[in-house]
Amino acid sequence: MTRHRLEVADVFRVHEAEFMERFGGSLSIDQKRVFRAISVCRTKALGGHVEECKHCGHERNAYNSCRNRHCPKCQAMAAAKWTEARAAELLPIPYFHIVFTLPKEIRPITLQNKRVAYDILFRAASETLKELTADPKHLGAEIGILAVLHTWGQKLGHHPHLHCVVSGGGIAPDQSRWVHCKRSRRKGKEFFLPRKILSRVFRGKFIDFLKRAYRRGEIEFHGQLASLAQPTAFRQCLNRSVGNDWNVDVRRPFGSPEIVLKYLARYTHRVAISNRRLVDMEGGKVRFQYKDYADGGQWKVLPLEPTEFIRRFLLHVLPSGFMRIRHYGFLANRFRSEKIALCRELLEVSKEQQTAPGDTEPEP
Repeated sequence: MTRHRLEVADVFRVHEAEFMERFGGSLSIDQKRVFRAISVCRTKALGGHVEECKHCGHERNAYNSCRNRHCPKCQAMAAAKWTEARAAELLPIPYFHIVFTLPKEIRPITLQNKRVAYDILFRAASETLKELTADPKHLGAEIGILAVLHTWGQKLGHHPHLHCVVSGGGIAPDQSRWVHCKRSRRKGKEFFLPRKILSRVFRGKFIDFLKRAYRRGEIEFHGQLASLAQPTAFRQCLNRSVGNDWNVDVRRPFGSPEIVLKYLARYTHRVAISNRRLVDMEGGKVRFQYKDYADGGQWKVLPLEPTEFIRRFLLHVLPSGFMRIRHYGFLANRFRSEKIALCRELLEVSKEQQTAPGDTEPEP
């Protein structure tokens, strides 16, 4: 018989009473729903159904899934279906991976204002990319952007950041041609956007949008952040956050559309921690693996008290109905089909007109 492997749901069920006694009063309605869903997922509490093998006809009883988007057991099928639907939208071009991360000074505000602050993160990052790539100095075209929100770090701390898959090229303003990503002779690789410019434009837009939300009374402050309700304290907090460039990571382009699909399958429906990273729950601790990027990306094991493990997991519950995967540019939902068809048409024409790689220097 196969030994049961530790799951997040096991931690929830075993330590529910202890956790609720300590943190239950501070949980949001959304967090309580997620806790309940994960706890009862694939148990008799949700009922069951009969599964039949299409080849031999063998039948077995199976419990129903909770289908909650935060549940580690319910994301594999959702990710597969979503990724399959995206396959028809991929173009034969390079795609770039750009990550926008919020600084530590801003994170407590976003944690208490998830819906408003995460919306601002999406807006600031997408407008930064669209504005810079529309500039002829950088590209001069309408690009396609797929953005996925992650709010966690390897140790389950609050670390909000946006993963963006960006087309390496786009549609010219008059829609008459495809504008290819510029290439660098010196480095021999695709040139997209300078990291420093991305960082500073993103920082400026996020701070501006956050100030507007504050003036409209859309930002709330509780507990240790209560003093930020005063304009002077809020302004000082923002000033501390802009003392350095914000972290925007521009990663190398993907090798092919197939690799893009593999990336999407890994990132789009990921939850704060997968069951496979759990090691054991012994000696009053939950131990799980994490990758230590400060030590060369080595895998290590972190022990946490079960209630602290659950608390950290629930930090990443999103507001009900919040869209954590969004599309912009020529991938925007409203005109996606028409724009993708136009892209394919323009790319077929540009194959014959395209100059040899390396013929164009990047803009400084």
